[in-house]
Amino acid sequence: MANIPAEVDTSQTRWQASQVYATAGVCLVIGVLLGYLFRGSESTRAIANAAASVTTQPALAPGVPQAQAQMPTLEQMKHMADKKAEPLLAKLKTHPDDANLLAQLGGMYSATHQFKEAADYYAKSLQIDPRNVGVRTKMASCLYFEGDVDGAIAELDRSLKYDPKHAGTLFNLGMIKWKGKGDGAGAVAAWQELLAQYPVLPSDLPSRETIEKLVAEAKGHPSI
Repeated sequence: MANIPAEVDTSQTRWQASQVYATAGVCLVIGVLLGYLFRGSESTRAIANAAASVTTQPALAPGVPQAQAQMPTLEQMKHMADKKAEPLLAKLKTHPDDANLLAQLGGMYSATHQFKEAADYYAKSLQIDPRNVGVRTKMASCLYFEGDVDGAIAELDRSLKYDPKHAGTLFNLGMIKWKGKGDGAGAVAAWQELLAQYPVLPSDLPSRETIEKLVAEAKGHPSI
């Protein structure tokens, strides 16, 4: 949940990412959730690189826009991730306890929406470096998108034990409690703590005004 873009042209990347979410059936009710739940510069770069690696495209059916024909399927994205992961997997054979390498693999698979594989690599990274709150927050996002809401919340709770003020964790915890558990009161508590801890919010989070609007909406629906 909150971790964004880098030096690549992100307009096409974002379009492809949003289309793949729709294809995967994981589009969620609030747009900011997709925008901030799963962030990180490595994700943007990996999607862009993966899309560029597609050398063959399906034949265009009559009336299908060219942009649609260029959209990779989830199966294609899995193939992309596997290909991109090969050099890292080779390094992993000689450095099996490299937490950063395992986290990179997690980021690569999460960027191509292979959330189970991503969560597995993040988990292995955390076995070596359990205090890495950023990696744990990304793992929680993967678990959420895989449908393991309780597991995602448990990981975010663990993150807060290491860093009670971690902004991304607090924001994501609010989103998952609200949209995953229907716990508006729990979401409000997480977001109000976030706003209290950060008079100026980190730049990779939604604006303060946006979060205040989320708080107001969740207060109006304490349980869903």
